Parts: sequence; structure tokens; C-alpha cells
Amino acid sequence: MNSTLKTIGIAIASSIVTIGGYRMLGIEGKDVIFSEASSPSLNRLANYTGGGAVPGDFTYAAELSTPSVVHIKAKSSRMVRQQRSIFDDFFGDDSPFGSPRNQQQESSGSGVIISNDGYIATNNHVVEGADELEVVTSDHKSYKAKVLGTDPSTDIAVVKIEGSSFPAMTFANSDNVKVGEWVLAVGNPFNLESTVTAGIVSAKGRSIGILAEKQQQQMFRRYGENSREARTSDAIESFIQTDAAVNPGNSGGALVNLKGELIGINTAIASPNGAYAGYAFAVPSSIVKKVTADIIKYGNVQRGYLGINLVELDGKKAEELGSKVSEGIYVADVIENGAAKAAGIQKGDVIVKVDGVETKSGPRLQELIGRKRPGESAIVTVTRDGKLKDFDVTLRNRDGGKDIVKKEVENTNKTFEKLGVELGELSSSDKQKLGISGGVVVKKIYDGDIADYTQMREGFVVMKVGERKINSVNDFKAAIKEAKENGDDGVMICGTYQSASRTTCYGLSLE
Repeated sequence: MNSTLKTIGIAIASSIVTIGGYRMLGIEGKDVIFSEASSPSLNRLANYTGGGAVPGDFTYAAELSTPSVVHIKAKSSRMVRQQRSIFDDFFGDDSPFGSPRNQQQESSGSGVIISNDGYIATNNHVVEGADELEVVTSDHKSYKAKVLGTDPSTDIAVVKIEGSSFPAMTFANSDNVKVGEWVLAVGNPFNLESTVTAGIVSAKGRSIGILAEKQQQQMFRRYGENSREARTSDAIESFIQTDAAVNPGNSGGALVNLKGELIGINTAIASPNGAYAGYAFAVPSSIVKKVTADIIKYGNVQRGYLGINLVELDGKKAEELGSKVSEGIYVADVIENGAAKAAGIQKGDVIVKVDGVETKSGPRLQELIGRKRPGESAIVTVTRDGKLKDFDVTLRNRDGGKDIVKKEVENTNKTFEKLGVELGELSSSDKQKLGISGGVVVKKIYDGDIADYTQMREGFVVMKVGERKINSVNDFKAAIKEAKENGDDGVMICGTYQSASRTTCYGLSLE
């Protein structure tokens, strides 16, 4: 009898704690309600009597997590440049031959339901450039989905399907994950739905440079290799490394512990041929939770910055820098209007902890700081002159302020960037030579962007966007923003070349 009462008591307590695990994140606007892990009974987890490191029955974790993982199918179109034909020599810019054409593409990946009202976390690269998204749940129901927001810096995105009572996955605290712990990868590799593989955590806080490299390649193309933008990156890579088999199609799927709780989103594999070759990498659930909450609440990610240039110390680097400490993050420089300088952190300090958590690697530091928003505080512990010193740092946004970054500004800039043109103001003498009163000149067209797939050439003078006359670069941006807000798929840009006397128009997509 006592045993029965005890069992009932445990069940009731477990239910109460689980209900208490639901909580709201954020301060204002739309919040998402996450299910967060408590400490449930492990009775069903393993058929063994040994310690926690002994492998047991994986069926509980698979049974619990599989319904929360969805199959994402993406359709997109891209402009493909056709080969130049002999007719181009006769028709020039007006040639109807050899013009760009749309090529349809299909791809697929995975996603994780993170709230019962249809919010889904996935990878940015799964939905990037998609014109149409279809989500197929584990019970084979199909839904049209829309992208709410993306964060290329962490490769996380949020998509939304309409409905309710979806099986949301419970978030575990990825800080508690241990190397050697058994984990399951759940996803849809090679379009094989609801596939589960097992492995162990091989490492934590791993950086493989994949996100930073992609970001810098985009900046190289846009700003040039020697620009400040091309030399900097805000990519956050602090991956959980596992040897669970992950293949194309697993991207955006779940990495779960033996309780069936989310500890990461599978993102990348280390492979010489694009298929599984031993190791895979997942974004920790702590980052996933922060990024998805921000996207749902604000429409974009609110990331706090410390404002330092850092060097990850080892014995050799410490000797080169003259540091008496051989582990930690060496502050090589502090940004003039950054949070670190305002708090009193100096060049030569070595950061060893953030909010009491040991911080020996650059990725780990970026992860801990990246979880916070501008205006939030972090206790940064440094060693200076052989002594530990704590600094209460109020983090700032990338522009040096403490305010939330508005989505409208970010979206306008992204739309303008996708056009792939660099514009310049016309001088009074230039306008006089052309016999015009306004306009802006196209100084550069970036390879692979929208304008590159038209016949537009550098030196083109833009005089009108739609029906709006253009007198400055700000006028151009405002016209693009207005067209985008009106829901237009594209816009007509008209103007002239300095060597021509006729008006030329080009259609640019805003998708």
C-alpha cells in the first residue's frame, strides 16, 4: 500500500513540475510559450541497473520526440543566365534572345515543433530563398508554411503553420549536456521520413568555421576582400558534436537526450563528399531558444555585443602576447563605443568567466553573450595583474546602443542588398551633361544578385522607380521600401546611360 501511494505521489509531483515547466519568454509583444524540461522520472528510460553512462533502451526517447519533428519541403526559383547568342550583336540591350530565365528547384529538410500553436524551428539554409514551403507532420498531414524570420549568424530560422494542439518538443538545458552522453538524431534524411539514429556527444563548444566562412564570402562579394565588413563576422558557432548519423535532409531536425528532450538542432556534417562520414554538429538548445523567441517576439534577433577583439589563449599565444594566463579569452582590443569599455574592461585583460560559467574558448564566450539582448547585463570575470576582477557589463547592440533593433529597418536593408547594386549621387555637372534634374548612378553590380541577371550595366543612371522620381540614394531606398510594403513582386527601374539618348527600363524582382 505504501509503495502504491508513493508511486501515485511521484506521478502527481511529476505532473505538477511538468506543467510548471511552461513559461513565457520576453517582455513585450508576441511571446512564444516553450515547454522546458523538469526532472521527470527515468523509469522508462533504461532497462539497466548501472550508471547513467550505460546505454539502455532508446525507444522512449524516439517515441516521445518523433511526433515533434516535421519534414520541410521547399520550392524556389533562381535566375539562370543563358548563353549569349549571335542575335545579341544585332539587338544589343534590347535583344530578346539570351535573356535570363527562372529555374525551379526543390529541396527538403527537417524542423522541430517548439510550441503547440505551430511555431517550428529549423535551419536558415533549409528555408533560404524559398518561394513556397510545405510542412509534413509525422502523422502525414500537410500544411502550407511561412517564414517568420531567419538568423544566418546561427543558421536558425522560424516557420509557422496554422493550427493548434501540435506536439511541441520539450527544451532541455544544453549547458547540462555531457561529453559521452547518449543522444538521438531525429529527422528526414534523403526524404526518408521520421528517421532516428543514435550516438554519443563527442565534444561541446565546437567551431568549424562554416557559418563565418559563408558570411564572409557574401561580404567579400559585396564589399571587397579588404573591407572592414568582409573582415568581421558575428557568426556564433558553439556546436554540439556527435557521432549520430546525420545526412542531407536531417538539417533542422532534433538532437535529443534519452528523455526525448531537445538539446540541439542538427545543422552540419564534417564530410569530404557531402554524406555522413562520422561527425555531425548541432546548434545548442540554449541558442535555439533565444533566437526563436526573439524572431517570434520582435521579427529579428536581438543580440547583445560585448565590444572586444579577442584571442583564444593557449601556451603559445600566451607567450606571444606576454600573458601570465595560458587559458581564457585575451582582450586584444576594446571597441570605442562598446559595452566592455564602458564597464571598465581593458586591453590585456583575460576573460575567464561569464555569469559564473567558465569561458575558455571563443565560441563559448560568443554563445554565452549571444544569449542576451541589448540592455541586458552580464557579469564578466577577468584576470588582471594576477587577480580576478568582476565587471557588470550592460550589453549593447551592434551600433553601440542599448535599444531593440527594429525589424522594418533590417528588412528594408536586406531587400536593398538583394538587388545587388551600389548607388552613388550625381554631381551637378553630371546632371547638366545629361540634361537631367535628378537621378542616381549605378556604381557597381554584384555578381549573383538580382541586378546581375538583367542587362543593366554599371554607369546606368536611375531616374524613376515605378512612377516615383529619384533624386537621391535615399529616394531610391524609400521607393523600394514602399513597393515592398505594397506587396509588389517586382519594380520597374527606368533611366539612361551617359552615352545614350534613350530611356531604358529594367524589371527587378523584390521576392
